[in-house]
Amino acid sequence: MITQKIFNDTETAFKLKSDDELNRALFLFGMINRPTLVKIGTSLTRFSLKMHLPVEGLIKSTIFNQFSGGESTDDCLPTIEKMYTKKLHSILDYSVEGKEQEEQFDAAMKKKISIIEFAAKRKELPFAVFKPTGIGRFAIWEKVTSRVTLTPEEEEEWKRVQQRVENICEAAYQNDISVLADAEETWMQGAADELMERMMMKYNQEKAIVFNTIQCYRWDRMQYLQDLHEKGKKNAFRVGAKIVRGAYMEKENERAKKMGYVSPICENKEATDVNFNGVLSYCLANLDDISVFIGTHNEVSNYLALQILEDKNLKIDDDRVWFSQLYGMSDHISYNLARKGYNTAKLLPFGPVRDVVPYLIRRAEENTSVKGQTGRELSLLIEEKKRRRGEPTKATRDKRTAGVKEKIG
Repeated sequence: MITQKIFNDTETAFKLKSDDELNRALFLFGMINRPTLVKIGTSLTRFSLKMHLPVEGLIKSTIFNQFSGGESTDDCLPTIEKMYTKKLHSILDYSVEGKEQEEQFDAAMKKKISIIEFAAKRKELPFAVFKPTGIGRFAIWEKVTSRVTLTPEEEEEWKRVQQRVENICEAAYQNDISVLADAEETWMQGAADELMERMMMKYNQEKAIVFNTIQCYRWDRMQYLQDLHEKGKKNAFRVGAKIVRGAYMEKENERAKKMGYVSPICENKEATDVNFNGVLSYCLANLDDISVFIGTHNEVSNYLALQILEDKNLKIDDDRVWFSQLYGMSDHISYNLARKGYNTAKLLPFGPVRDVVPYLIRRAEENTSVKGQTGRELSLLIEEKKRRRGEPTKATRDKRTAGVKEKIG
């Protein structure tokens, strides 16, 4: 039976953090725990960068260093190697967003392929990742999703987008590195789903090379997964499913309200949790056909996955099942899973400070909207600081209580 204590081990979770790094994390999560401060801070950051004020040094020493591996792959290497000493893998994510020009999309594709080739030479890097709108305009994904007639110029543009995706997936296949395609807003996701299905059909004949992301805050995603599973069985390809809760809830609900259609988002967090756990259970019940990448910071969902693996008598390092969290967050989950022997990876963003800031701001805003998440991070960091000072912690108090009960019993 999986006990509910695995993730309380702060010594394992923060073993690699120096006292200064621990204090920085405490400060940042203390700030993120206050939504008003996050709004003010992100607004000031956007304004400062827009006005080209000299704030990059401050950003780099705080939020950038907490949630990013550096500006280049070489910058990331010490972090990658250090995490791997604790059996924790990395996934390099060149997190540059918001580009609009064809030459920028071509450059992004080449960058992704170079990361795949880099990963193929390192055992610490089992996956690569790309964002569909990082290699093609959002507007063209949206138009294809809505099935409107494209102009001849747009037809050519869409062919180039598809070819970039094909090139990335081909590189992943040739280098035996699995690639994760991010999910985005619903009004562009239909085109991405169809394209990634074609890539799975081509490259997932023997194993899951291509993974599509399933955002479980969408109430229709269980049906999507079941339909994809049936197509996989019919066409003899493995489904690669990266499952997450989702990142665009407020934007999705606002658009649905403004345009007068039913929101694609579950009615509340509880419904999202039920949907995520249902999708998770479905994947784990069908591992003969589905490889699953579990991207969640939710402890209950992680415990559920561990329990299912135990109930099915599966190896804890079954290569069809991976767990993942974002770098700089939920170390209590990542490091403790890795220590126990589960396949675990950190998504490690990197890129020029100025270009990565929009990604980091989005992550900070997401954290303020997840009830209890930041508070949990803070409480564990505080516990670890107490432990290092030799003060009584919750873990030691629990052990003492359990010992007293055992003696009484």
